[in-house]
Amino acid sequence: MASADLRAELECSVCLNIYTDPVNLRCGHNFCRVCIDHVLDTQEGSGGYSCPECREKFQDRPALQRNITLRNIVENFLSAQPDQEESGVFCTHCVDSPVPAVRSCLHCEVSLCDKHLRVHKKSPEHILCDPTLSMESRKCSVHKKILEYYCTEDETCICVSCSLAGEHRGHQVEMLDEASEKKKETLRNVLQELLTKKEETEERVQSLQEHRRKVEEEAAGDTERVTVLFRDLRRRLEDLEKRILREISGRADRISTSIQDLEIKKEELSRKMRHIEELCNMTDPLTVLQESDTGDLCDTEDWDNEEDRERHEELLNDGGGLDVAGIIHTGLSDIITEINVIFRIQEAADILLDVNTAHNFLHISDDRKTAFKSYIKQNRPGTLQRFLDYSQVLSSQSFSSGRHYWEVDVGESDWWIVGMCYPSIGRVGRSESVIGCNKQSWGLYRNGDQYWEIHDSNKIPLPTIISSNRVRIYLDYEAGRIFFYDLCDPIRHLHTFSTTFTEPLHAGIYVASGCIKICGGNQEMLELRQRRVM
Repeated sequence: MASADLRAELECSVCLNIYTDPVNLRCGHNFCRVCIDHVLDTQEGSGGYSCPECREKFQDRPALQRNITLRNIVENFLSAQPDQEESGVFCTHCVDSPVPAVRSCLHCEVSLCDKHLRVHKKSPEHILCDPTLSMESRKCSVHKKILEYYCTEDETCICVSCSLAGEHRGHQVEMLDEASEKKKETLRNVLQELLTKKEETEERVQSLQEHRRKVEEEAAGDTERVTVLFRDLRRRLEDLEKRILREISGRADRISTSIQDLEIKKEELSRKMRHIEELCNMTDPLTVLQESDTGDLCDTEDWDNEEDRERHEELLNDGGGLDVAGIIHTGLSDIITEINVIFRIQEAADILLDVNTAHNFLHISDDRKTAFKSYIKQNRPGTLQRFLDYSQVLSSQSFSSGRHYWEVDVGESDWWIVGMCYPSIGRVGRSESVIGCNKQSWGLYRNGDQYWEIHDSNKIPLPTIISSNRVRIYLDYEAGRIFFYDLCDPIRHLHTFSTTFTEPLHAGIYVASGCIKICGGNQEMLELRQRRVM
């Protein structure tokens, strides 16, 4: 192949120069590493990457593979290229038409092309070298003789006179070619070391670039989570402020209400007193005895009962003021605990439903992620683990330490309970087995348009409905807390249970209508990643 054609094959299509540290993409096209890195950097954020040569698309940033064979070809090509034209040295004898010189003779002080070199004298005194315009630099500045030797002690090039009678007499000397080869060998060793260090540096750069991409992906997720969190924090702090202000104003309101109640009682007492006085002042005994409501007038027990006196003493002794600092501290502690839970848990627990606990009118999907209310009996064998009276099911996994969360999609179902249970929860009877109706379980309960947090049959109504159809349940086992969230935008906290756990906890689902689907977990995360790649 002609030199010009080979050079064209060795040019990078981005910078149009000979390849420097060539790398290739999966499509097979080669580029300088610096050039393709710059191109890929400019494509970030555009939704994908593509080859500048063939425009093949890549979903993720393509890995760059070093092309060692191409690099060696480039180095051999460059080392074999003549430098005559660049040096500007032309044949001394070709006067009519300048021809690039291939060698210079230091003895004759001429430069020669291929044609004149063939007829040049080959006697020993004729010393040929690479084409040069500065022949004086190849001669000794003292004796004006050709530099033929190298003094190893002074590390300088010398002529024969320097070695025999000059200042280098008696020194260890070598022929230039021999000394040059030794120096080249040393330089080759240094070059190999530098090449190794360069490759190590490139690997570090590549590993840091990959790490940077991972950090940027994590930063995007953290940014979204922090934005949502602070939106929720601002709302939570506003709710806490309103609650404290209500508590502050409520103290005076309670006293005012008691005063109004006492004023009414005082007025009623005054009315009865006037009526009794009127009866006492009557002279007609028949009229006095025939008075129909005398029994009611004489009944004084309801006017000063123990409950009224206790309420009165409580209001009078409430002089220490409201514990505002304590209420704020408790509210902020709850918020901080939730922040710790949210940011220390990276992925949802991979919850699977335990068919051995499922009620026979509850259908469980093949992937054990969805529970359907069915009116066709499943005819599963009766076991001690199975719920017998209500359409409930527990998870096969249990949690006895750490922080975990799981999510459910309640879909169109309008009657359900989701929460967490001890394995000792009963399997028959309402108060023994229904999630939230006993001391062994904690749940979020929906029936129609009403929502409650429920434990030990105590129901706490929620002020708002769940708007997203998706609920997240956080567990902090050591802290003894279960958090419920509505996964709307922004995420809204619904309720927190606080206790001390004495048994492992299972996820629990009660489905009275429709179906409940468990979201998240390893399988769903894998499917999401596969969809992104496609």
